Amino acid sequence: MDTRGSLLRRWTGEMPVYGVTLALFALCTALLASRGIGLDAGPVLANARIYLVSIVAWMALDAGLHLARHRPREPFAALHRRYAGPGAIRRWIAGAPLLALCILLMPFFSKMKAAIPLFSAYTWDATFIAWDRAIFFGYDAWQVLQPLVGYPPVTALLGLLYQAWFLLLYAGCLYMAFAAIDPALRRQFFLGYALSWSVIGGGAATLLASVGPCFLGPLMGDPTFDAQMAYLRAADAQIPVMPLAVQQMLLDWHAADADGLGSGITAMPSMHVAIAFLYWLAVRRISARAGRWMFAFFVVTWIGSVHLAYHYAVDGLVSIVMVALLWRLSGAVIAWWDARLAGSAPRLQPALRTKTVPAE
Repeated sequence: MDTRGSLLRRWTGEMPVYGVTLALFALCTALLASRGIGLDAGPVLANARIYLVSIVAWMALDAGLHLARHRPREPFAALHRRYAGPGAIRRWIAGAPLLALCILLMPFFSKMKAAIPLFSAYTWDATFIAWDRAIFFGYDAWQVLQPLVGYPPVTALLGLLYQAWFLLLYAGCLYMAFAAIDPALRRQFFLGYALSWSVIGGGAATLLASVGPCFLGPLMGDPTFDAQMAYLRAADAQIPVMPLAVQQMLLDWHAADADGLGSGITAMPSMHVAIAFLYWLAVRRISARAGRWMFAFFVVTWIGSVHLAYHYAVDGLVSIVMVALLWRLSGAVIAWWDARLAGSAPRLQPALRTKTVPAE
């Protein structure tokens, strides 16, 4: 196998992902510099450590399943071939650039999210409250959901699943980067992923700056959602509701002007809903069954975002519309790039259209 050639074909096909993402990084860097904010390596290293732990955890789980399923006579040799053999090394090398982009992406997003007050005041909450009430006949969205999910065990479960969303950022991205999936789908996903964090989580969040229900009281002195927060605290006294501790941590970071990994406060649009919806768009093309589970997770995430007081219902609605548009745009960009490759170097095209990754 022409290993160098196959890697070159894969990376050439992924150039739109690298180019667009690096251009967005440069734009973010310039915007932050205009407000006197520099970049530091701390959040990047922290994110890299999380990815490293995710890789080790995935390998441990996969190794256990592999040994239980195949029961090889020489288990250590079998695991070595699986994770350090020539084919495995090619897969690690092939997916390394996408992994590097993922490691850099979240620290950039966290910096931009924490810097929102420097670019735009939080003035949109009243508008989004009005939009929710227009949709739900004069009620806040959480009030409509409360008879269905307003029970401490259900609230605690929704809180757990809402936190489990972070697996999409780590285990999910590792799968999309290294698994043997359709290369066109992989490229469309990562281009949509980078655009979602930048355009939705950065640009739209700054233009539509809002704090969300849970922070409306502490930051704005607005008691509109005091009853919802009172219920969540009462539920937490019975069964721990994990997001409440995270919300307090975000408040503490906001008060301290922290801009590390995961910091910053913004409600509109909802990145939880956006990324869950993006994964559904991609996963349904890998497996119909997995797609159904991903759709259920997306719906639960949207419900949880409202019930747990992070978001207004319209936050998720705007996210869905924007992700759908960016998904189509990403597909069009990848198709345009493939057409250019087909015209300038026809020998690259068969590898880009195959259902397996050339380097795998």
